[in-house]
Amino acid sequence: MKQISIVAGLVVMTSCCTAVAAEQTINLDNIVVTATRTEKTADKVGGTSYTVITKDDLAAKQDTTVAKALKDVPGLNVVSNGGPGTTTSIFLRGADSKNTLVLVDGVVYNDPSSATRSANLANLTTDNIERIEIVRGPMSVLYGSNATAGVVNIITKDGQGPPKSRFGIEGGSYNTWKEFADSSGSIGRGSYSLSISRIDSDGFSNADAKNPLIPHAGNTSEKDGWRNTTFSGKAGFHLTPTFTIKAILRAMASTADLDDYGPGYIGDRFSSWPYSPEPNGRKDAHTDSDLYTGRIEADNAFLDKKLNSTAYVQFTRHNRTGYDNDGIESYDYRGESREAGLQGTYSLSATNDLTLGTSLYWESMKSLSSSIENKDTDTRSVWAQEQVSLFTGLDLTGGLRYDDHDKFGSKMTYRIAPSYMFGTGTTIKASYGTGFRAPSLFELYSVYGNEDLKPEESRGFDFGFEQDLSKDRVVIGATYFIMNFDDRIDYDFLTSSYQQATGETRTNGVESFVRLTPVPNLRIQVGYTYTHTEDPEGSPLVRIPKHKLTLEGRYRYGKALFDADLRWVGSRAASESAKDLYGNSVGSLDPYCVVNLATSYDLTDSLQVTAKIKNLFDEYYEEAWSYATPGRSIYLGLIMKI
Repeated sequence: MKQISIVAGLVVMTSCCTAVAAEQTINLDNIVVTATRTEKTADKVGGTSYTVITKDDLAAKQDTTVAKALKDVPGLNVVSNGGPGTTTSIFLRGADSKNTLVLVDGVVYNDPSSATRSANLANLTTDNIERIEIVRGPMSVLYGSNATAGVVNIITKDGQGPPKSRFGIEGGSYNTWKEFADSSGSIGRGSYSLSISRIDSDGFSNADAKNPLIPHAGNTSEKDGWRNTTFSGKAGFHLTPTFTIKAILRAMASTADLDDYGPGYIGDRFSSWPYSPEPNGRKDAHTDSDLYTGRIEADNAFLDKKLNSTAYVQFTRHNRTGYDNDGIESYDYRGESREAGLQGTYSLSATNDLTLGTSLYWESMKSLSSSIENKDTDTRSVWAQEQVSLFTGLDLTGGLRYDDHDKFGSKMTYRIAPSYMFGTGTTIKASYGTGFRAPSLFELYSVYGNEDLKPEESRGFDFGFEQDLSKDRVVIGATYFIMNFDDRIDYDFLTSSYQQATGETRTNGVESFVRLTPVPNLRIQVGYTYTHTEDPEGSPLVRIPKHKLTLEGRYRYGKALFDADLRWVGSRAASESAKDLYGNSVGSLDPYCVVNLATSYDLTDSLQVTAKIKNLFDEYYEEAWSYATPGRSIYLGLIMKI
């Protein structure tokens, strides 16, 4: 039986990049991922490039939000507009944030009422998460619109074994406190997993008080806090040994304090046109958000488990209400989506699986502040996927999808992804796929909209290898990728509306790594990502670093676990609207390097203490122009298990 030893949190830039606890040795056959929309072991997904972050990673690194957990993933960049609770976007392989689809237990997390139908990860906490799968490259063939650059699939915990519970508290910098409780287990034919958490933070000024090129003197002094309450639950019942019903629900309520936006930069408050700092007025700007996602599914197995089917219905509802500095409502957004679908996988043989699926997806938005009374759209889809091992070492995944959009008509997308493992410890892999993204309701119908927009189309290719040099003690790998987007939709500042960019937008680059296991229970990994982006006019896309370097390590010593990571991010283009206090265009953002430490110690079998230092060397940096980021932050926690 083939064995593999992998460390939690050390991301691997290949088609087989999974992470588990440092001291564990696990069976490769038991590493299950859903990168192909079916449950497959990590060595049977063909040339798919993906990363898996496990619950052990999340516990060791002690990241509070999914956005923080994603920051070290190869080919992926996370950008926040200020402190906790503010808009947080992800960019895969240099593409826009709107080209990445985020799922929670298969439910679309992207907000139909956001400007580009992108996913805001600001309020998505890591509570009750079993693992996070990041699939890089065009995945429209399996997931439809918005998956043209990749998919982030977040999978919550199932209840297994005897019931067990945990309670915890953590406190630290910026007067931040988190309290949480969770419980999971199985009772008879039923299982459950429940979690609830509350986070309160005074935060810091979103307007960067350390930036010398924006006004201060009271314009960056107000703290912008964050409050978040999240509930996550999953329940299952086995009606028969082969028939299971599941219900999943996630609910979140959040309030984030905000700052005002002026002539190219932010501040506590600005007067109306012409914009000028107004630091002595009220500063009550904030956004209230709530989110609900739910899913009911029926899983059944037939023909001695050769045929496995899933029927499901699911929904999301996003509500956002913004208030200005005087406490007066300034904007409102409500986005909803619903989906019903059926998927079946038939094992034609021990080495050949055929998957067929169909779905109806409906989304709507309403925003009086954006002159959208009620707009909706629906898409009917069917898809097929073949996963086959042609002979020893060769695995191939191929798929075809047909979408029928009620406004833009029909579209076919396809994908093929082969991989081959040599007996020398070498694996080579490749994939090619096409993508399709329909304009968002906001891009079409808002006061900034353009009803003449047409869908974006894309093509993506990658090719890579992984080489085991010394029985998993030294592993190296690299992947080259390229993506081309036709008719990319972007906001045009000259016309104050969304327009189609005529021509191709291109991204390409390399994701590479070296993973070392010099002694038992210690794993070190160095990763480097190069990303080149270019719009039809030859200009780089904003907020995408050309160079990104990560160094990660984890070591377990008895009852103690130590984790350290370093992230260096190179310069990147600032937004076209970014200007300094003199009216000069910013151009680019400076490079930065952040180091984080985390440790935990088991006092007893039921009591654990945790500690972490984020931004150890108090590095000054901005992810977006004039928006502040946290300095050195220290947190202590206590977890009780029963």
